[in-house]
Amino acid sequence: MTNEERNTALYQKMFAEQETYRKWLLEQPPEEILKHTYEYTVREDVLMTLEAHDLTDAQAEALLKSPAPLGDVFKEFEKRETDYMDTVFDSIVCRANTMIEAEAENRRILRETPVYPYPASYAREHEELEQYRASHKANIACKEAIEAAISEHYHDNRLGKEAAMEVIGAFGMDRTLYVLANTVRHKDWDGRISHDNKAWARTIPVYEDTDAWGNDRNTSFVVDQSHPGLTDIFLNQVRREQHLRTPLSQEEIKTEAARLLSELQKPQEPNSPNGTHFMAQISPDFLARSNSKDTEKLMAMLPFKSMSFSGLNDRKGHFVLISKEEDRSQPLRKTRSSVRKNLKKAPEKPAPGAAKKRKPEWEVR
Repeated sequence: MTNEERNTALYQKMFAEQETYRKWLLEQPPEEILKHTYEYTVREDVLMTLEAHDLTDAQAEALLKSPAPLGDVFKEFEKRETDYMDTVFDSIVCRANTMIEAEAENRRILRETPVYPYPASYAREHEELEQYRASHKANIACKEAIEAAISEHYHDNRLGKEAAMEVIGAFGMDRTLYVLANTVRHKDWDGRISHDNKAWARTIPVYEDTDAWGNDRNTSFVVDQSHPGLTDIFLNQVRREQHLRTPLSQEEIKTEAARLLSELQKPQEPNSPNGTHFMAQISPDFLARSNSKDTEKLMAMLPFKSMSFSGLNDRKGHFVLISKEEDRSQPLRKTRSSVRKNLKKAPEKPAPGAAKKRKPEWEVR
């Protein structure tokens, strides 16, 4: 026999052995079949390997002498320590990581998709249906995320702040507020939502968006699987977070400075714990929204040389402290920006004999 004939004969013998094993296996009850699934699969792999590889004459001849060469090879395989389980675990890890990456990419797309506020009719007319559909899909996903966050973080009659932060982090502030405004506008009749939130929702433009049958497409992203009272609390949390993220205006800094000055002027005697200083607490809201430049502007407006900004061991918050020798009757200092504004308001005096500037024709009214 040639080498090819020996290998063919061995393959045929093993194939017949596998067919006999298969017929026996199919006669067994389901539970018994499951017990032998691994063995059957390995034996199939052995046959597949012989299709692609040839043994030497001696190797093929040796196996042909066995009454059950396929069973013998399987027993040999079972004795070996392989990295098969490592490969299986690596496959599990790789698949999990692939899904994590896909979910992260999907979250990125949802987070970065701009809110498209116009109805489908407008989008169709302006060839922006792709943007409309992407935004509408993100609105629905955001609505579902709000419901899930409320359900997950509501415990002991309290809705954790993590609920709002979770959704804002996934979808951004603009979309979260847009979906909530749409929800409140659809529930304007519901007394469990505050008047303040209803009034706020009316300031957010949500255009009517009906399909060919007159159905309102906006209802698809109304938060309706959560209790309206919890939705109201959730909206309060989101609006609060938006407020904290809004940069302080110059006017707000001035208002806080004026408040602190008033607080420092009220006491007749020093009100610090050791009785050596006058003090006033800086608004927690101001501190939450301010940066170092805002704090510098605030301090620049207060007219005290001995002023310090500090926390106290026995009290929460941060305080402005001034020496009891300070003249507390002083007004707020004018900042450079306010001086600059006054200069702009003051009319410029033309130089003696100077001709008046003539406006360009396009400026003449």
